[in-house]
Amino acid sequence: MNPTNAPAEDFSELDRAIGEMASSGSVEVHEDGEWLAELVGLHCEIRQQGRNSLVHLWSDERNLTRRVLRVKERTAERIVLEVRRFGRAKPGRLEFLRTDSPRSAGRITREQFRARFQRILAERFPDAAVDGLSASPDLEHSLSGIYVRGRMQEQTQSWAFLAASPAESAAAIDGILTFGLIWLDWTRSHSDRRAVDGLRLFVPQGTSGRIRERALALSPAARTEIFEYTVPHAEMQKMDPADAGNLESRLTPRREIESALQAAEHAISRIRALVPRASEAMQSRVPPGTGEVALNFRGLDFARWTKDGVFFGLGEARHALTEANENELEQLIRQLDLHRSSLATEKNRSLFRAVPERWLEFLALENVTLINAQLDRNHVYAQVPALAGGDRGVMDLLAATRRGRLVVIELKATEDIQMPMQAVDYWLRVQRHQREGDFQRCGYFAGFELDPQPPLVWLVAPGLRFHPATDTLLKYLAPEIRVTRVGINENWKRGLKVVFRQ
Repeated sequence: MNPTNAPAEDFSELDRAIGEMASSGSVEVHEDGEWLAELVGLHCEIRQQGRNSLVHLWSDERNLTRRVLRVKERTAERIVLEVRRFGRAKPGRLEFLRTDSPRSAGRITREQFRARFQRILAERFPDAAVDGLSASPDLEHSLSGIYVRGRMQEQTQSWAFLAASPAESAAAIDGILTFGLIWLDWTRSHSDRRAVDGLRLFVPQGTSGRIRERALALSPAARTEIFEYTVPHAEMQKMDPADAGNLESRLTPRREIESALQAAEHAISRIRALVPRASEAMQSRVPPGTGEVALNFRGLDFARWTKDGVFFGLGEARHALTEANENELEQLIRQLDLHRSSLATEKNRSLFRAVPERWLEFLALENVTLINAQLDRNHVYAQVPALAGGDRGVMDLLAATRRGRLVVIELKATEDIQMPMQAVDYWLRVQRHQREGDFQRCGYFAGFELDPQPPLVWLVAPGLRFHPATDTLLKYLAPEIRVTRVGINENWKRGLKVVFRQ
């Protein structure tokens, strides 16, 4: 159909054509170039109201009504209408596009949230001008598509902001500060009008605890405001970072650890003796709060002593050790010795690649002076204190220099944009335990006088595995958090070597 004013009977045909598109389940609606994700799974009706023809679109998420001025284009794949929104003089453009492959459920959910959040901002910040609202990823600048981002001008202040949908995982919501700082830095470097005063973060109700904790470690340059909102009522509350509550962590007294190791000594010695040449690759540790002893092979747990006996196996496949199956444990150790080795020629990929951070931790604990000769090898501890919330994918070591300065060491074998903020999590807790004298009271750094200055932070990873955004994130940390990047060799499994310090 040519772009002409259409008679009523043509709109009847148009109604059927759009209905067929909608029923196919593969149609998108765009208004003035913007994809209306809230109209996924839409219903459509074109009706006459006096002399006007109205198009009414609705879905579970949204209702939309526009006055149809004319049909600009109509094909089997695309229908374009010139429409007028009520209360606006300038005509707009409404497009129906047939798509070969629907967008992912995650992308649809995020775009739907973007539209809802735009209305929440208009209601809760009526005097603010919001622009640049987007949920599209920009991998070149490390701008995530998980969050809705934009800029807002409120009176004399300008803000960059990021918002997380209630549909996102807890890990994604906890990680919003990292991407918020990247977005703040980007908007500041691309602002050609006025300075960007700070960052605003919007997260679902009850989810800002970890974010407020991390905000305590930011410099004044990273002025950050944190809001919690509720859906569907769009209530919003500004949260105080100073009210982050207690920093949850567990500091197990050394006497409990030594007691568990002593109780398991006989059983662990028997296991080591099954393959004597492999015993040097084995390491015992006491998982926090368990009273058990885990035995790992270059970081990979394969046996555990408990009060009920010894259990062995990889992953969840654990078996109670008996005299009858001791040879199975021996064979498992021989497989580990063969395949979980830097000298392995025919590598079992699952054994060789498993838990690389724990393998790196094993090498660091074996001789921490390889990372820095200033460290005292007699005072280095893994997962002390232990953070609440389980495995974060980063190994934490706590050490001290020979002069008594505490050092937080974060180990990562692969690139991770969250590494600096994960270091902040650990640093905050170590500083609290240091300030309250918990380490000496619990038996750590015995006979050693600790320097009262704040702990240092060393980020340790293969030299090419630091995320490009790391420098951006570090410049927004508080000045008392002194961070050094320690780059190690890419083939660190063959032996740990430092290639640079920054």
